[in-house]
This record gives sequence, structure tokens and C-alpha cells, in this order.
Amino acid sequence: MAYIELKGATLDLPIYDVHGRSLKRQVLRMGRRNAIAEDNQGIVVVRALDNVDLRLESGDRVGLIGHNGAGKSTLLRTIAGIYSPTTGMVERDGKVVPLLDISLGMDENSTGIQNIRLRGLLLGMSDSEIRAKQQEIAEFSELGDYLDLPIRTYSSGMRVRLAFAVSTAVDAEILLLDEVMGVGDASFMHKAKERLADLHSRAEIVVLAMHSNPEIRRVCNKALWLERGRVKAFGSVEEVVSAYEQYVG
Repeated sequence: MAYIELKGATLDLPIYDVHGRSLKRQVLRMGRRNAIAEDNQGIVVVRALDNVDLRLESGDRVGLIGHNGAGKSTLLRTIAGIYSPTTGMVERDGKVVPLLDISLGMDENSTGIQNIRLRGLLLGMSDSEIRAKQQEIAEFSELGDYLDLPIRTYSSGMRVRLAFAVSTAVDAEILLLDEVMGVGDASFMHKAKERLADLHSRAEIVVLAMHSNPEIRRVCNKALWLERGRVKAFGSVEEVVSAYEQYVG
């Protein structure tokens, strides 16, 4: 059974490009409201996650809520293993698929068909799995003969369609989503929502960040409220989302 567990997970991110005394003082003054400090080398450090304790198990559909900069995307990246906590630990059991940047790994000079393989490999799919799913991915993208052209010739919408088609073909036990992406016209959006729903249903654990509370209520059974990198509340989706709405409203 898949699970995710964080124990005292704290993540400090150094900001190396803060130059000049006045700018550095301005950033450090923000530390009165945010976890921003200076290490002993004089580098500005942001505490992106602060002592997070969390356990998710099979069947959990968790919506992350909180204002911009609260740590939602950082938490997803830490669960995915993109970031390692500065202190504390993260344990995962199950195949993790992070759909955080769906175009990551795609090559401008390669064709659409070649990019299906590139993106598929990056998501942990085997060669045989990619070959088995290539035709279905191609049909879902609705790109037709354009798949034989380099993606540098694509419009931005065509690129997103292809990336979405590949990314949602993967089989995940733990699915991580950072906002639901726009992928084209109304008819394709309908297909995309159905495909995402199918992807959710196949995963054991889903963790997603989005700014739509109605959508979180619709697809999640739990919610996690983050505030300045700390867990403010975690529990049933209605209880936590309602408390958040009262707090911000």
C-alpha cells in the first residue's frame, strides 16, 4: 500500500542572487513576517517548509490550500524528491509521478513522436510501456501529422496538448499535481478533465495544489492548509476549507 510520511521536515532555500546591502536589508526586514534570515556566510536563506509532520495513506485525495508563497509547490517538490529536507525526513512507498511541469524534458528540435518517448522516459515509463501507449497518446493529442514535425514549429497550445497527453498516460501510485493546466479549446478541455479524473482514480494517493476551493471540495476528501511553510490545519476537506475561507474572508 502506498504512503507518504514527513517527520519534522524543514527546508531552507538559499537565495544566492540577492546583491547589494540595501536590497539585502529590505529582504531581511521581511523576516519579521516570514522565515527569512542570513546564514553565517551572509547568504539570504528562506525557510520554505517549517517542521512539517504529515502522513498520507492509500485512498487519500489531498488538496493543498494557502496563499501564494505558503509552501504548496515546495511541499509537492519535497514529496517528489526534487528537494531534500534540510532537517527531518520524507518517506515514500509507491511510484511517484509529479506533474508539476508537464513540459519538462521536451526537446525543441525533436519531433512530437520523439518527445513522447523523451517525456515518457522522464516520467519513469519503460520503452515497452511507451511503445504500447504511443498510439493512444498520439490520438488523444489530436495533433495528427504535426507529430512528425519538430515541436519548435508548434504553437504553445499544441505543445501543452502533447505534454498533457504524455504526462497523463503514466500509471502512478502517488500522483502530485500543481494546478490544473489549460490545454486548449472547450472540447479538448472536456476530454482533459475526463482524463485527469481517470488518472486520479487509478492512483492510490493524490496530492494537488490549486486555487479553486470548489474544485478541491469536488475531487478531494482531505485538505492541508499551509501558512508560511507550516501546517495550519489538516483534516476533512469541508472542515479545513471552510476554516480557511473564514480566515481569508
